[in-house]
Amino acid sequence: MFKNLVSKYNGIKLNYRIAIAIAIGTLLGIFLPGQKWIGELGVLFVGAMKGIAPILVFILIVNSLSMGKTTLDRRFGKVFALYLISTILASLIAISASFLFPQNLQLAHEASTSAILPKGIGEILNNLLIRAVSNPFEAITQANYIGILVWAVIFGLAIRNHANDSTKTLLNDCAVAVTAIVRWFINLAPFGILGLIHSAIATNGIGIFKTYGVLIGILAGTMFFVTFVVAPLIVSFALKRDPYPLLIFCLKESGITALFTRSSAANIPVNMEACDKLKLDREFYSVSIPLGATINMNGAAITIAIMTLATAHTLGISVDFPTALTLCVVSTIGACGASGIAGGSLFLIPLACSFLGISNDIAMQVVAVGFIIGVVQDSLETALNSSTDVLYTAAAEYNGWIAEGKPLPRRFR
Repeated sequence: MFKNLVSKYNGIKLNYRIAIAIAIGTLLGIFLPGQKWIGELGVLFVGAMKGIAPILVFILIVNSLSMGKTTLDRRFGKVFALYLISTILASLIAISASFLFPQNLQLAHEASTSAILPKGIGEILNNLLIRAVSNPFEAITQANYIGILVWAVIFGLAIRNHANDSTKTLLNDCAVAVTAIVRWFINLAPFGILGLIHSAIATNGIGIFKTYGVLIGILAGTMFFVTFVVAPLIVSFALKRDPYPLLIFCLKESGITALFTRSSAANIPVNMEACDKLKLDREFYSVSIPLGATINMNGAAITIAIMTLATAHTLGISVDFPTALTLCVVSTIGACGASGIAGGSLFLIPLACSFLGISNDIAMQVVAVGFIIGVVQDSLETALNSSTDVLYTAAAEYNGWIAEGKPLPRRFR
């Protein structure tokens, strides 16, 4: 009986199972909001994904580099350029949206937080360097992906040059085993998403749309514009092909899960799976995907720009376009160092506000507003960031395929 249920469950495509879970979670959230145990399914799912992601990333990168094949070839330069260009363009779009649709925020109470906020770009860069060379075991346990990337590269190169073949075989076996664990978790994603949907509806309902509906609309509209217009333009320039089949694939395979987990770190295993389905080079995407989760901050750029300029408009501060662009770019660079922190982009708002002479007390009220609308803002931000990690990774590799005359997968030709 149990085997038959499992067989039928696995016989349904994952996307269909997720759609069913969303529908059931919505109904349970509306009619059974007091059943907190349902939400625990989401807590378990996100916790498991966050727990395995750092280990997966570290082992895959070390294994790839230790095999002696991976080098920092042109693909890495291309994907880095795509991440950077897309983030800057997202900043420009967000600033334009802020000037076209200026917003007033409801700032009434002093906000407080236990987070340690950066006081300037120098402190941000210093923190970034410290995180890069932190204890490797601490980096894994704290999901410090900059540290994980640095130490995995160092370990991988050292093992490639000094370890024997049996060690490399063991590493490869570990990579296969951890990947299998990740696939088990992904197969159970519908149960986790059901719990996440139930918690979101039971806790927030639709009340946030009454107070912050327009602000949410501008944030969402800007992120949708970047997702469906800006990103496809970038990919079409790189591939000289219709970008939408690839975009839709990335949204289905990565964006949907990221929308509900609200964690780029938790979505790294999902993105690895998506890259595998795209037939990409594992040695390449095992580095580019965690790199993207760290520095590909399209959604953060949008959030920081819109929230900061809304604060300035609320206070009657006049901001010219060059100043807005400068503060947004600087803050987005800083967000790379805060990417492992929940609500990392929100904690960079005080830094952006400081460029405009806005006090920290006021800026922290804006951070509080960000957490109120985070059920929508953070979900969309993560979906944008995570899905484009896969999109730009694929674009960078497929660009090389085209140059070599190698045909793309049939669905993307």
